[in-house]
Amino acid sequence: MPEVPPQSTNGDESDGHVPVAVIGAGIGGLVTALALRRQGVRVVVFEQADALTEEGAGLALGANGTRALVRLGLGAELRRIAFQPEHVVFRHWRTGAVRQALPLGRDYEERFGAPFCTFHRADLRRLLADRYLDEGGELRTGHRCVAVTPLGDRVDVEFDGDRRVEAGVVVGADGVHSAVRTGVVGADRAVYSGRSGYRGLVAAERVGGVADELSFHLGPGKHMVVYPVHGGETVNFLAVVRDPRWTRESWVRRGRVADVLAAFADWSPAVTRIVGAADEVSHWGLFDREPVDRWSRERVTLLGDAAHPMLPHHGQGGNQAIEDAVVLAACLRRWPAQPALALDRYERARRTRTRMLQRGSRRNGECFQLPDGPAADARDDALRRLPEDLAWIHGYDADTALATLEESHHGELV
Repeated sequence: MPEVPPQSTNGDESDGHVPVAVIGAGIGGLVTALALRRQGVRVVVFEQADALTEEGAGLALGANGTRALVRLGLGAELRRIAFQPEHVVFRHWRTGAVRQALPLGRDYEERFGAPFCTFHRADLRRLLADRYLDEGGELRTGHRCVAVTPLGDRVDVEFDGDRRVEAGVVVGADGVHSAVRTGVVGADRAVYSGRSGYRGLVAAERVGGVADELSFHLGPGKHMVVYPVHGGETVNFLAVVRDPRWTRESWVRRGRVADVLAAFADWSPAVTRIVGAADEVSHWGLFDREPVDRWSRERVTLLGDAAHPMLPHHGQGGNQAIEDAVVLAACLRRWPAQPALALDRYERARRTRTRMLQRGSRRNGECFQLPDGPAADARDDALRRLPEDLAWIHGYDADTALATLEESHHGELV
């Protein structure tokens, strides 16, 4: 991952006005910045960390995410760093028996027009950062945003260390703990789901090779998701457990492999073998926030988890940040002289869809953790309809959706 100095050689805070300031160098922030650079817009990304690190875990992108990245000219690089599982498989928690198996791979790509890929998050972030910098983008690390203040025709952005810039537009892509969000919607409380998650990475050779699948192990009060990353060299897992003891929202912290093994002790050997091969796990409480009625205030807007944090049970957090990014860039292109209007149109184009996915992710958390019995059997039977049931998610084309919405309102989104 490139280590970028806190102030790029293209200028520092003293260079005055920044047309677009993106706060946060995660997936959504970098896609936004790259899309804007492609339009010739000067954009500066501000990241609170001192360097973009190799830390992170797995990320799955459906066609609604990969389609946008391919259109940004990243198709060949995506296939190089990604793994493309051939099937999604739902297994019984104790026996490991297959309850449903559905095709991914070529069948999925033909159905939805773009591939389903799994990544190590750091691999994708490195690719986006490298391409953005190669195209003349500015990335300033070591800048933790503490406040944004709209001032009519500009926005004052304050960073720790009493540093400031002025921007024409500010995009808050700074995650679920967003400082920009507080300035837009006020202080709101995160909602704890009653569950916590453990993430781990295991070398594929330590578990006898990699299965060519995205696996869901569903059981009473727990579930586990497993898929390859690093092109198949590594296995990523997310183990989700009921956890009423978690009392405060926090960043990811170190967990104990022994605790995960104890929680899944009576589960299938496929589960315990993967967990037992991990050297370490991260552990965090699963929080989201209630949908809000606005993401934008004058020339400031929100994106991804800063706008609509969602639980991981739809696998759509990264995908929705990418969708946001390309729609936002398109709106800023469509109304370059009216940034407040562009941000309003962006928000209206995205708000209903992301709200539906926030709520659907909550429901899936319950659905994945049913005890054995009629309800679980009905769920497993319904899984065979998954490609049709999820077509509204994976078949979404952000560019086409925006164009259709504009056309239906005579060129103006309402």
